[in-house]
Amino acid sequence: MTSSTTTPGLARFNALDEAVARAALHEVCASTAWGSDLLAQRPFPTADALYAASDAATAKLTAADLAEAMAGHPPIGRPKPGDPTSAREQRGMAGASEQLRAELLELNLAYQEKFGHVFLICATGRTGEQMRDAVRERIGNSPEAERGHVRTELGKINRIRLTRLLEEHPA
Repeated sequence: MTSSTTTPGLARFNALDEAVARAALHEVCASTAWGSDLLAQRPFPTADALYAASDAATAKLTAADLAEAMAGHPPIGRPKPGDPTSAREQRGMAGASEQLRAELLELNLAYQEKFGHVFLICATGRTGEQMRDAVRERIGNSPEAERGHVRTELGKINRIRLTRLLEEHPA
């Protein structure tokens, strides 16, 4: 959803108490720097302005900030138990065979050994096979090239989660 006008969800987000907004943003992205950057820019005039601010904040993340953001993501094929966001985003693994799950686990471990962090991919809409193929492809990257892929994938995930945040109804 892109919007050039203020939506009820955006108005609600803009009006949140700072601590509540910080917690909501932390659910989107575990990077403290990213969340602080977005908080400092509230209120956002449009959803597009929020998404652009997210993209800019993601682009500015340091290696330590990226590591903090990635720590909030479970490995592909192993969503956090009881976490509906993790389960929803990794829905493509729901019907995966034991063989595919085992292969993905092995690839995840090899990737983590090489790069020192979980394999991060925007899993929304991807099948287990597509995610496996992406790990296979990206494991050959240099650390610098992989940081670029991680940043791009994190940006996609953040946009999806921000969109969902704006669409959710207040409790």
